Amino acid sequence: MATHGEPAAGRGDPTPVRLVTLHVWRVPRRALPRALVRMAVDPGRLRAIPGVRFGKLLGTGDGTGFGPTDADLTRWAALVVWADPDRAAGFDDTPVGRAWRRIALSDARIDLAPLASRGRWSGVEPFGDPGPATSAGPAARTGTGPAARTGTGPAAGTSDGPVLALTRARLRPSRAATFWRAVPPVAAALRDAPGLLARFGVGEAPLGWQGTVSVWRAATYLRDFAYRHPEHRTAIIRTSTQRWYAEELFARFEIRDLVGDPAVLDWVGSDDDPQFRRWPEVRSGQV
Repeated sequence: MATHGEPAAGRGDPTPVRLVTLHVWRVPRRALPRALVRMAVDPGRLRAIPGVRFGKLLGTGDGTGFGPTDADLTRWAALVVWADPDRAAGFDDTPVGRAWRRIALSDARIDLAPLASRGRWSGVEPFGDPGPATSAGPAARTGTGPAARTGTGPAAGTSDGPVLALTRARLRPSRAATFWRAVPPVAAALRDAPGLLARFGVGEAPLGWQGTVSVWRAATYLRDFAYRHPEHRTAIIRTSTQRWYAEELFARFEIRDLVGDPAVLDWVGSDDDPQFRRWPEVRSGQV
């Protein structure tokens, strides 16, 4: 849902962001009315949780088109930026966490540390300025899909392990149709991209507020897809020339922990994957 009044974050805020959590819930179809009520009621309650610096409740998509037709009404998410990371462990015991877990069939939580972030979300920089600006050239300053403008250039923050890329944009209404026509080739390429572990779409109301989440085995795979894949490079160029976005944000995170059911994330890693074994809770399949 589109929300207002989040506390300002980013440049000018002296407190660096040390923890971001992504919570994803799978609900049964019969619980859809309750989920819609939660999406209407919980944005303000999420931001009011002690220790929360910025929070968004999100719908999701299956990641095949990242457009209005791929909405997944059985999966919902919350992105939370913590001013006090010590309070994050108690999220499931907050009114918001308890309400969603009561209707969820399964869920997953990813703990994230920002590596790079460019752009704004609802007028603020929710992840602050986690690293030096990228020096990767024009391609790093424009883009679409799961890896563009994520600060993956040589001067950005680095991580040897799995990384999560988040994109979020508010489409210009006059450009929405051309954007959605351009998405299918990029989405198809992403599905088969080497090193991809999970991907799905995220969105807010109204319809033109959309984004993507993708998880990669290592940052090098993300960079290769962002800057070397022809479909994605074409989309980067068109983003610059056709001005699809009225507001945009692209961020990259180190994955610190993943707890819960990986199927909720459309996980494509296997139990034999050495990166998959980093998280015993994931391999156990326990929620």
